[in-house]
Formats: sequence, structure tokens, C-alpha cells
Amino acid sequence: MRRDLRLDDNVGLFYALKENEHVLPLFIFDTSILSSLKPTDSRISFIFKIISELKIELQKMGSDLLVFFGEPREIFKKILSTENIKNLYFNEDYEPAARHRDSEILKLFKDLKSPVKSYKDHLIFAKDEILTDSRNPYLVFTPYKNKWLKQLQSSQLQEHKTEDFYSSLYKVNSPQKMLELQDLGFVKSAIEVPPPQWEGLQRYDQLRDIPFENGTSLVGPHLRFGTLSIRKMVQLARQKNTTWLSELIWREFFSQVLWHHPRVATESFRVEFERVEWRKDLKEFELWKQGLTGFPIVDAGMRELKNTGHMHNRVRMITANFLTKHLLMPWQWGEKYFAEHLLDFELASNNGNWQWCAGTGCDAAPYFRIFNPILQTRKFDPKMEYIQKWIPEYSTFGYPEPILDLDTARKRALIAFAKVKQQMGSNI
Repeated sequence: MRRDLRLDDNVGLFYALKENEHVLPLFIFDTSILSSLKPTDSRISFIFKIISELKIELQKMGSDLLVFFGEPREIFKKILSTENIKNLYFNEDYEPAARHRDSEILKLFKDLKSPVKSYKDHLIFAKDEILTDSRNPYLVFTPYKNKWLKQLQSSQLQEHKTEDFYSSLYKVNSPQKMLELQDLGFVKSAIEVPPPQWEGLQRYDQLRDIPFENGTSLVGPHLRFGTLSIRKMVQLARQKNTTWLSELIWREFFSQVLWHHPRVATESFRVEFERVEWRKDLKEFELWKQGLTGFPIVDAGMRELKNTGHMHNRVRMITANFLTKHLLMPWQWGEKYFAEHLLDFELASNNGNWQWCAGTGCDAAPYFRIFNPILQTRKFDPKMEYIQKWIPEYSTFGYPEPILDLDTARKRALIAFAKVKQQMGSNI
């Protein structure tokens, strides 16, 4: 189990139980991932809680969830040397680092001639399943979405009822004791992952851009870690709101971009924009991170992120556009900061959205589209409710003056991008 932390409608678990007499689930807290995180990382607290609950649930059925802490390849080597393992089932992960990790583990099983089966679980369509008529990956969202909807069949949303085969769970006489969070080098975070919000889904298209409203679903972390089934979410979206369904399809679009073009994890998709002369002002970057730029809608978003691990989607676009255009700083800086703080962080979506805002992605906002935070505030937070919620000192002498002139900064960005256009001698 990796990013599929549930028993119900879990494709890999379903086939393992259906095809075998004795199945034992396993989870590894990967030290190569955890070592880069802060001890207070709220996502680890969330994962630890879910794993603990799954372990208890399986123990009630007479089985267990084996939980390890270490480097996955070494743990599998040890298991294979001490246990009579017949085969391995897992659900696929399409991020570059995960693909490398899995290929290394699969070599162990190949050497032992042990059958390995992998399944698609956290996406409806993956890899090469959605291609243009000329068999190329899509680089523009709208035609990708149209093809996605055209290819969708009810069979692809069918639930995999693992409970029908729970009798295949391996019976454990002495359940393994659960690790403590402190054993992993972490402490319980004060930030908790909120439960999904279903109430406003029918009005999602009307409320989703209003940051003060509770108009979003908050399913991001649950899809990221697989505590919810994507198949059930798509079924719900088809019933409740097609705009929300489009957001789920964006997630799959960015995943296929990363699959076909793994270099975007560190580079601009549009390689010409690697030539942009980004500013690298650490002082201004720190003011952006702390929500002290003097632009209230930007600062409110950054403070919401720091305090909750969440930021409203409209405000994510505003803050990202402000960093990459008005401050003219590398999108990689902002992407990394969001990756460190977002509860719903997943590489494909975070990378895709940052490159969209910066104008460097495959299907991106044009480089000359620069959001004016003042106009955005008038449109989406006219009563300043969201701003006042996160900036209590707003309208006092304690709130800072703007760190830049919007018009001057806008022109600076346009010049920097136009310079690249001129250097490349092409219409970008």
C-alpha cells in the first residue's frame, strides 16, 4: 500500500484477495521521503493516523497490516530472504521518483521469478490511455478533456468490492505492534487534514472562485493519499457538478504530462522560458512566503497556507502569478514552497498549476496574462471577508505598504519574457 490508503475499492488489493489464498497488506514509511520533511509535517501525522486505523481494522478481521520504517528496497530484500513470498501486488504511481523506486524493487522479484502484478488505481486514465488521433500525448487541456469524456465507460467506474474476498486475508496469531510517530522522527502536527465537504458540490461552479465561501470539496489530500476512491469521486461529480468533474480531469491531464515529459519536474515545459532572467531576491521571496507583500489578497492566501496547509484554488493562482510575474521569480521556488506546505500536494498537479501560472507549461496562461491582485480582490473578495479573516491587522498601521508598483512590475515581466521571444526568433 502506498497512495491507496483504504480497503474498499482498492484495485490491487481486490485482485490480490481474489486470486490468492493468503494475502498480507504491507506499508513502508520510506526514509528517503521522510528524511526531507520537517518533524511537524502534517501530512505524516495524517498518514500515520490512517495507517493506524487500517491496521486496527485488519486486526479485527484476524489479519494485520505490516508497517515498516526504512528504505523500501532493503526492506523487501529482508522480507524475501526470510519469508515464503509467492507474489507481489501493488497500485501504480506515475511520478519519476516513484517509477525509479518501483523498478529497483521489481528487480528483486524478477531475480526470484516471483510474479508481480501492478494496477491503475488513483486515476481513471493513465500513461498512454488518452492520446490524440495521431497517437501523441495531449498538450492542451480542452481536447484532452473531450477525449477523456468520450472514452469514459461505466465499467471504468465499477467498484472493486474487496469485502467479498476478506476471507483471503492472511490470519495472524500475533499481530505486529504499531510504530510510534516518534519512532519515525515526527511529532503530531497541530494542522489536521479536513474531511471532504459535499454540501456545496451542486453549487461548486457558482462558489468555487469565492475564497470566503466554503465552496470547494477539500478532497485533494484524500485523493492524494488514496483514502477516497477516484472512481467514486467521478461518479459523484457526474451526478452533482460537471465543473467539479473538470477539476478531476485536470488532475489526470497533468499526470499524463508528467508521465510523458518527466523533465517538467525540474524544467519549464517550454524550454525557451529557461532563458528568462528570473530575479532571485531572497528578501522579497521571504515577504511573499510570510504574507507581507502589502497586497492583501496575496498575503491572505499565503497566511492561510501557512496556518492550515490549504489555500483556496483561486488564491493559489493569484499568489503564484504574483510571484512569477510581478516579482519575476522562478516558478520552481514557489512550487517547492507549496510542496512543503500543501496538504494535498502531489507533484503532477502542483507542477502543472505552477507552470500554468508562470506561462511556462504546455497548456499555460499566455506569458502576458498577468493577474492584477487589486482587480482580483474586487471581483472575488469585494467585501474583503477573506482578507480580514487572515489579516487581522488589515486597515491598521501594522499592515505593510506594497513592496512594488504593480504597473512597473508588470512591464518588467513583459520585457523579460519578450526578450526571450526576441532571442529565440519565434512567436511564443
